[in-house]
Amino acid sequence: MSSFTGIQLFILSLFFCSGIMVLTWAFAIKIKNYSIVDAVWAASFPLTVLCFFLLAPGALDRRAFILAVVSAWGFRLALMLGRRIRAHHPKEDGRYLALREKYAPQVERGFLEFFLIQGLSVAFLSVPFLMISLNTSPEISLLEWVGLSVAVLSLFGEALADHQANRFKANPENAKKVCQEGLWRYSRHPNYFFESCIWWGYFIVALDSPWGWTTVYCPLSILYLLLKVTGIPMAEAQSLKSRGEAFREYQKTTSAFIPWFVRSSK
Repeated sequence: MSSFTGIQLFILSLFFCSGIMVLTWAFAIKIKNYSIVDAVWAASFPLTVLCFFLLAPGALDRRAFILAVVSAWGFRLALMLGRRIRAHHPKEDGRYLALREKYAPQVERGFLEFFLIQGLSVAFLSVPFLMISLNTSPEISLLEWVGLSVAVLSLFGEALADHQANRFKANPENAKKVCQEGLWRYSRHPNYFFESCIWWGYFIVALDSPWGWTTVYCPLSILYLLLKVTGIPMAEAQSLKSRGEAFREYQKTTSAFIPWFVRSSK
């Protein structure tokens, strides 16, 4: 039986995630592309949960299933983002070009602080996985199976939305068009919707663990970021810039987040 307590494992995760981000920052300087933090951020979650799997005293089956689900989600997202970053390299994402201007003339120091904040966010958002990994109950409850089902189904939904968008963008004839195929016909951001649902699934699983209810800040934080900060606002601004009136028409007829029926533009 592991002798690590929850507090010790959380502190360990803080140092572990910070270490990953410092190494990522050094590599980003070498290749002159800070965009890689997006892919590393996603991959950091399964790596952190792997630490919990190895060191936490919870029931083995429970540690195994949360590691499996988080790995499927995190590594899929990291791989997708990594491919996108590689395809555009050495050009950085617009967000990081803006941050370069913000941090000038101390660009490297500014990004070090930014990367460390990303590491801290991984540690704090991984608390539900820590709670689950500490749960010593020998049986997986119905509530946990419900949460697991929500997370897995949402993962498939997110992967499908990304696949449909990538397939649409791969056609040169669609360069100035708006993707309205599949799930994108019913939501302007189905990938973000399912990303939020994945985190609510994690929270539902954590609810059955002692103090798991306190991790409600995780899905709420993700929801806020998607709706108000780095998700929809940035994506819509970029789409309006690149697709203009076609995207404005899309905004009039299609739900921004939750998949819903198409509205009339009149």
